[in-house]
Amino acid sequence: MGDTENGEKARKTVFVTVGTTLFDALVRAVDSLEVKQELLKRGYTNLVIQMGRGSYTPTKSGGEDGSLAVDFFTFSSSIADYLRSASLVISHAGSGSIFETLRLGKPLIVVVNEDLMDNHQIELAEELAERKHLYCARPQTLHQTIESMDLESLLPYPPGDAMPVAKLINQFLGFPDD
Repeated sequence: MGDTENGEKARKTVFVTVGTTLFDALVRAVDSLEVKQELLKRGYTNLVIQMGRGSYTPTKSGGEDGSLAVDFFTFSSSIADYLRSASLVISHAGSGSIFETLRLGKPLIVVVNEDLMDNHQIELAEELAERKHLYCARPQTLHQTIESMDLESLLPYPPGDAMPVAKLINQFLGFPDD
């Protein structure tokens, strides 16, 4: 599984996007040893983090010692290229990359943080509810979410089949349905 024709291990990239938002909590969580080890156990080889205006700097790694290769950048005009090549996308709940990720049928973990919930995130939430390939986590629960993901059950996103993602995120945050 995951090998190329010449026996090399296939590259499986996890792309993390926080947009321009200050969201150090997500970058810190993804950069933790337990999250990186869990991603490696699940067959991912590379982690690329698109950072916002945060102050936390993740640890770079070339992956030479069998660990997850980690890279990050603060701005790129070609985020869509990263989304297309990613095997898994992790995004904070306010990122505009969510729609493109779903359109591409990529597995997606939306990370919510109550302090960052705004109207834009509520609109995204309304679009994303009931998705079988959408997972919800807080920075503190990201490790458990990755550990329990069933990648075999992922279904592609049918464009135009939108149902309210405020309900999903609000339920996740513990807010009652209205």
